[in-house]
Amino acid sequence: MGLIHGLTAPLQYEFMVKALVLSGLVGVVCGVLSCYLTLKGWALLGDAVAHSVTPGVVLAYVLHIPLAVGAFVFGVGSVLIIGWIQSQTRLKEDTVIGLVFTGLFALGLVLISKTPSNVDFLHILFGNLLGIATPDMIQTVGIGCLTLVVVFVLKNDLLLFCFDPTHARSIGIDITRLYYILLTLVSLTIVVALQAVGIILVVAMLITPGATAYLLTDRFDRMLMLAMLCGLGAAVLGTYLSYYWDAATGGCIVLMQTLWFLLAMGLAPKYGVGRRV
Repeated sequence: MGLIHGLTAPLQYEFMVKALVLSGLVGVVCGVLSCYLTLKGWALLGDAVAHSVTPGVVLAYVLHIPLAVGAFVFGVGSVLIIGWIQSQTRLKEDTVIGLVFTGLFALGLVLISKTPSNVDFLHILFGNLLGIATPDMIQTVGIGCLTLVVVFVLKNDLLLFCFDPTHARSIGIDITRLYYILLTLVSLTIVVALQAVGIILVVAMLITPGATAYLLTDRFDRMLMLAMLCGLGAAVLGTYLSYYWDAATGGCIVLMQTLWFLLAMGLAPKYGVGRRV
């Protein structure tokens, strides 16, 4: 009886129902994309894009356009800037990524401090899942579903691009097009996750599920499914915990994902640390 009451009590509140639905969707979307980022080794690039959208969000508010538009433009723009600087200098990619994302993030913080607003921009940094408005929720669901559709339509091409781009090019696949499609999907996913965990924690949502699943299986289809389950389970359980602990929802979600990873690292039958002891 106590367990049933614990599961159903939060559902009496509309904001909790919205939070559970939205966090579940965000967990699934991030889980799917995290598999490709893990295989491609793009963790740092995902972090860069996540932080680079900050000024775009603030400028979108100032111009009275959807925040998702500003975030998307600056997310894709940051990648183009990284590519241009790398092509014009002798700097390595990781150095350029660090320069661009810290510069844009700093610009975003300055804009936040100088922009008079009734909106608490800290919600952009740390998420505001429990206070999301219905229009924002509809927008997030729409973008999330679009991202999932594109990923599953191009699943095999994206997998080959991440795993062996040289072979992909040799069989006639346009890897430049896939490069920009994947970067666009990363930007869209970050827009989706902004409301849930904010810019600061979104990189964990984009990396941890895929890293966890990667320790548990050698087959990509299974990895994809496990990452989705990890993302969904952590999102739902983290939202419940935030309700009962009166704690930050985004932080609870990421903590649950970290717990899944630690369990996988210790107990994975083939690649776990415990197997080597």
